[in-house]
Amino acid sequence: MKIKKLEGIIPSVNYHLWEPCNMRCKFCFATFQDAKIILPKGHLPKEESLELVREIAAIGFKKITFAGGEPTLCPWISELIKEAKKNGLTTMLVTNGTKINEDFFTANHDYLDWIILSIDSLDDETNFKSGRAITGKKTLSVENYKKIIDDIKNFNYKLKINTVIHHFNYKESMLDFIKYAKPERWKVFQVLPMKGENDDFIDDFKISKEQFEEFLIRHQSLKEEGIMVSENNNEMMDSYTMIDPSGRFFTNKKGFQEYSEPILKIGIKSAYKQLNYNYEKFQKRGGLYNWDNKKINYKK
Repeated sequence: MKIKKLEGIIPSVNYHLWEPCNMRCKFCFATFQDAKIILPKGHLPKEESLELVREIAAIGFKKITFAGGEPTLCPWISELIKEAKKNGLTTMLVTNGTKINEDFFTANHDYLDWIILSIDSLDDETNFKSGRAITGKKTLSVENYKKIIDDIKNFNYKLKINTVIHHFNYKESMLDFIKYAKPERWKVFQVLPMKGENDDFIDDFKISKEQFEEFLIRHQSLKEEGIMVSENNNEMMDSYTMIDPSGRFFTNKKGFQEYSEPILKIGIKSAYKQLNYNYEKFQKRGGLYNWDNKKINYKK
């Protein structure tokens, strides 16, 4: 059955397709343990995930961001990216960078538009404390991150960097590093407490609005250049359209994850309408920007 486009839909969706992750970030707001209650493996099988991507495009979304967990651990991530692109979506991937290599860049070059690197700190001890490390034990060095960024640019992907600011890194400066990376967009988030997701450790990571502002002021020049975009806890809440690994829309508007019924069970329109997403907050946080899918030739 053909799906008609939904008027007034938020044009951007984050599809958290995969719960497994090879890092152990203690502040993570999206652990999706309850997805395993719905599905034994905690995520949709490949064919259903591909169908979900087709429905996302059909209802009127313009951009899809594949996230996790760590989405590059999913054996069929490249098939999902290709399906999204074939159906007219701008495609993005959020990754910690540990599993992207020349084979990945080559295989996805014609279908993946943006690569979003999660980099919270340039200090090994800080990353170890936060769990931003492979199996919680092995961190990536500054040189590791620079090599990943160089490779992304050599393959002409658009680059975005996501940084979560918390108690252990809010006094850091990333000015020189971001100037080296030259991302199209640097998204800086205040660490987000989420009931049922990061309760065990979040008290060690929470920062005040003033502490978050301290980090932003230190990087004000990058905001003035149009590179840095920041979001505090209030701006993040109820401003994202998200889908969990079991194929349900979800929202964080009340400080915990609330879910629709499964999209493939009741239909994507009905599921979307169940959560009353806030288009105004999406706009206010800068959710609309130039995300078109033209590759950048960094070698010029």
